[in-house]
Amino acid sequence: MSKNIKTNVARLLDKAGIGYTLIPYEVDESDLSAGHVAEALGEDVSRVFKTIVLRGDRTGHFVCVVPGNTEINLKKAAKTSGNKKCEPIPLKELLPTTGYIRGGCSPIGMKKHFPTYVHRSATMFDHIYVSAGVRGVQLKISPADLLRAAAATTADLVDETEETSNH
Repeated sequence: MSKNIKTNVARLLDKAGIGYTLIPYEVDESDLSAGHVAEALGEDVSRVFKTIVLRGDRTGHFVCVVPGNTEINLKKAAKTSGNKKCEPIPLKELLPTTGYIRGGCSPIGMKKHFPTYVHRSATMFDHIYVSAGVRGVQLKISPADLLRAAAATTADLVDETEETSNH
C-alpha cells in the first residue's frame, strides 16, 4: 500500500479542515476484529473503535462507535437513539446502506448521514482509531474531531463492567 493513500473519508476531513493521520495496516481476511487491528497498529484495543450500523424499531438506521474490546449493549443503544429495540443490520445490507464493507465501515462519509453515537470512553484519549473507509487503513483522530466530522454525540453504549475491566 502506498504512502499516498487517500480514502473518501480523508477527502471529507480535508474539505472540513479536520486533522487526522491515515495508518495502513496488514489486513487478515480471516480476522477482521478490532483486536487484530489493534495488534497490527501496536495500540491498546480500547483505543480502536468499531463502527456498528443498527436499525431501530422507531427511528430506522443509526450508527454506534464502540471500543474494540467491548460489545454493544443493544438496550442502551436503543434507549440512546430513541428506540424501544434495535439490532445490527444484516451484513448483506451494509454496503448498499453505507457504501462500506465489513472491516472497512467508517462512521464518517456514509452514503447518507445517520444519527451517530460514539461511546463516551473515546473522550478519555487524546486520539482514537476508526476505520478510514477501507480495509487496511485506520484513521487516527482526536475524539473531538471525530464527533465533529461524524456529527456525533457521546453516549453510554456498552456494559460498565466490560468497559472498566478492559482498561
